[in-house]
Amino acid sequence: MISMQEAKIKLIIKVKQLAYLHSPDEYFTLASGKKSPHFFDMKPVMMNPESAHLLGILIHNEIKKLSEINAIGGLELGAVPLTGITIAKTPKGSNLKGFIVRKEPKGRGGRKTGNPPGIEGSSLNKGDRVLLLEDVTTTGGSALMATKRLQQMGCTVVACLTILDREEGGKEAFQNAKIPLIPLLLRSDITGE
Repeated sequence: MISMQEAKIKLIIKVKQLAYLHSPDEYFTLASGKKSPHFFDMKPVMMNPESAHLLGILIHNEIKKLSEINAIGGLELGAVPLTGITIAKTPKGSNLKGFIVRKEPKGRGGRKTGNPPGIEGSSLNKGDRVLLLEDVTTTGGSALMATKRLQQMGCTVVACLTILDREEGGKEAFQNAKIPLIPLLLRSDITGE
């Protein structure tokens, strides 16, 4: 059995190998609009079998610390594979359900699930306790938009779990919304800064 510390160390190595680019001379433009010498693309990490296994272990360790989470998911595209990884690692017999929030709702809701337009996957119900998932958090803006949509449905967003907090204001934005941000890794874990 792998320890949480060993899983984190191995995940840091995989992120450095598969997801991290550094360009001190020509900055990257991030989804938030910010410019940065650091770029993280977590899709190769989430699609790597070893990394996916490590993510599943670390996410479920955090889920155990939260009270009565019954739904997990988040905004497309980053949360889609992360939700799949988490559901796949859920113990048999669990009632945990997964969902996806579309950035732009289609004109229809979940025909069978009863979800409103833009919320897909398992049926979400008023009173569901949700763990929002995100691959990389910069300002938290996208995940907080998804949070508002879930709250409008009557769900409680208990926390937001992210693979990587870029340490650029996301934690504070979630604090202002009274929602804990749970990062598996910090930018400083990868860059040493």
